[in-house]
Parts: sequence; structure tokens; C-alpha cells
Amino acid sequence: MDYLSESTRLLYSQLLSQCLHASAPSGRGLSFVRKTIKGTIQWYLQLTVGNKKTQHYIGPDSQDVQELIANEKKLWETAKPDRQAREQLVSMLVNGGAHTVSAAEARLFEVIERAGVFLVGGVLVGSHAFGIYGNMLGVAWPTQVMQTHDVDIARDNHITLGLRNEPVDLQQTLLDANMGFVAVSALNRKAPSTSFRIQGRQLSVDILTPMIGKPGSEPVLITALNSYAEPVRFLDYLLDDIQPAVIVARAGILVNVPSPARYALHKLVASVRRLVALQTKAIKDIDQASLLLDVLLQDRPGDVQTAMNAARKMPDKFFEQMKSGLKKLPDDLSDELNRLIK
Repeated sequence: MDYLSESTRLLYSQLLSQCLHASAPSGRGLSFVRKTIKGTIQWYLQLTVGNKKTQHYIGPDSQDVQELIANEKKLWETAKPDRQAREQLVSMLVNGGAHTVSAAEARLFEVIERAGVFLVGGVLVGSHAFGIYGNMLGVAWPTQVMQTHDVDIARDNHITLGLRNEPVDLQQTLLDANMGFVAVSALNRKAPSTSFRIQGRQLSVDILTPMIGKPGSEPVLITALNSYAEPVRFLDYLLDDIQPAVIVARAGILVNVPSPARYALHKLVASVRRLVALQTKAIKDIDQASLLLDVLLQDRPGDVQTAMNAARKMPDKFFEQMKSGLKKLPDDLSDELNRLIK
């Protein structure tokens, strides 16, 4: 693990700020289409994602519609310099050693962002979130600890405050993205799918949600995403403290991720809960937790203490499994965390 240069760390903060305060929509992939239907002129807004085009009806030609279109095009022109500036920041960050994603992953994340998944409370979890933490904390992780072909999107039905009211359709967004996604059948063929794969390629999206109450594997309908999710025990610990972050790709892709400290402690629990057949993933859990905690205890120890205090409020099983996971960490980290527990 190496620290990124101070200039690269500042560039990430600048990119995040610009993405959070984007002055206007860029208009990328958007256009206005004029049609003559039964002798009258009708206007549509066309959205292009990959090779997929969808049109949304605006209304019949009128002075009001003409002004609306003209004003929107002015906003797009105003946003062009901002987007170009963000693209330049992304290039500088990548050259400075910041973590980025593959072209296919960048395209996927942009599709998900544009659909509004993160605006309605979707949260990126798993190794892609871990990769982002490196940029957030100003460090470069070892490549092998970030390798994954799975994109995990989580959402809790109980999160509503301060979010956009209109639901999005994550499942349909994936199927319409023209990337080759297909729904993966569940073990129970009658159950709705919570997982999507690109045929012939190692890229997938899994939709997750906290398991509340008695254990169960039945998919849960997430109303904000209009999609079903796989229930996962203790995922609520991650989703109770989320923050904005930016994927260093394209013009910066704004997402939500869990608190890094909570992610680290949750990974300790996950390592204990893994089945024997998933021992490789359990080792990866510990590696990610160890790297994160090493940085956090040096640079942001208060975050770890806050996450630990929240862990105390979780069910006893969570806290006991977290303590079991501590034993797998290097001795210096384990000793320091045990002092926080006491």
C-alpha cells in the first residue's frame, strides 16, 4: 500500500466537489426529435445509452415547447465546459495513480447513475466500493485485493428521508442498456431474479438488501428501484451510514458508498460468515479490512471508534462475529481494535 501524492489527493476532492455541484445537466446522450404525425408537429426527448434509444413525448409544437427546448439546449451548452474540466481531472487522476475501472465497468456505472439509482438511495458495496476508498483516503491498494467481476448495488426499503421520490427501474435499465445483460434465474425458478449477467463476459450486477427478521432467501421487492433484491444479514450496518463518492472514469461518476470504517468492520463479520467453499473470499475480506483499518487508524481513528460504537448497537451475533474476525488480523491491528472495544 502506497500513499498517492498530495496533488493527486487534492484532485480527487476537486472532482468530487465538481460532480456534487454540477451546475446543469450535460445533455450527453440527449437530443430533441421532431415528428410529423397526422399533419401536426410533435416533439420528443430522445435518450441514447449505447445503441439503445428511447423517446419521451414532450408535446405538440408550440411557442412554449419551443422555448423549453431552447432553454434546455442553452443549459447543455453551459454544462460543456464543466464536463470537459471534469474529464481533464479524471485524466490527471489516472495519471497520478488513482484507481479507475475498465471501460465496460465505466459504461455500466454511467448507465446506472444516469438512471437515477444513486439519487434514490442505491449504494455501491463490495470490492468496487473498496477500490473507491483508496481514492477517498489517498492510497493505492494492491491490485489483487480489488479484483472483481461483480457489481453489488444495495438498497434498504426503509431509507426515504431526503431522497428523490420518483422510483427508477434498475432491472429494466440493465436489460435496456444494450450491454448484453440477461436476468439470472434463481434456484427457485418461480422467484424473481436479483442478479444480472452479461452473456459471454465476466461482468454482473447483484441487487442486495438487508435481511430483517427471521432468516429467509425470498427476494424482496425494493420499491425505489422497482426491482427485487437478495436479502443479506447485517447489510443494514453498512447502509446506516453512507456518503457520496466519485468513480474516477469518464467525467466522474457520482455514487454512494458505505462509511469506510463500517465497511472494514463489516468485512470482519463477513469473513466469519462465509461458507468453507468461499474461503478465498473470506481471505479477501480480511485483506480488505486489514488495509482499510491500517489507514483509518493512522489518519482517521475517530471514524473507527464511531463505527465500533455503532457495532455495539447491532445484534450480539454481529458483535461476536466481528470479534472473531479481529483474530484474523495482524497482531498490531488486532491489539489496537481490542483496545477500542474495551
